[in-house]
Amino acid sequence: MDCDMIILDLTNGMDKSLDSLKRRFAQVRAGRANPASLDVVNVSYYGSLTPLKQLATISVPEARQLLIKPFDKGALSDIEKAIVAANLGYNPSNDGETIRIVIPELTEERRKELVKQVKALAEEGKVSIRNIRHDGLEEVKKLEISDDEKKGIEKDIQDLVNDYNKKIESLLKEKEQELLTV
Repeated sequence: MDCDMIILDLTNGMDKSLDSLKRRFAQVRAGRANPASLDVVNVSYYGSLTPLKQLATISVPEARQLLIKPFDKGALSDIEKAIVAANLGYNPSNDGETIRIVIPELTEERRKELVKQVKALAEEGKVSIRNIRHDGLEEVKKLEISDDEKKGIEKDIQDLVNDYNKKIESLLKEKEQELLTV
């Protein structure tokens, strides 16, 4: 493996880590309705666990409301049970055709808890980036090149890590702002 391939592999790995972090941030709900918050809901449908988004359309008719319209009305009660079981703090109401979820206002205390949760997720993202850096540095050690070239590649890798850490910090600030905005 040559220098460019190592850098490319590291960049791809760090991109995947960043994408994963973005998805996890989207699942942390702010005071607004966000269909991504239901991505963790799996419904027992004909004996197998099926992601909710495969069984229904999820829309946002109002800023603090989710509307779930199942493709099969027979799955309504199973969907409702799965949402409650997911322990998201939602209280779904079933009208026989659709399920409505009114997103409760977040208390100041709950907002601070969510900020702590988001900070922990960001730290996990940084740890992931550091692990990728470590793997890259191990690959560089295996290369049969001069020490000066190795040092140059190691500097490039550290610059890459610094860039991704800045991106994570930026995402964190954005999410904190979203959570603390009333």
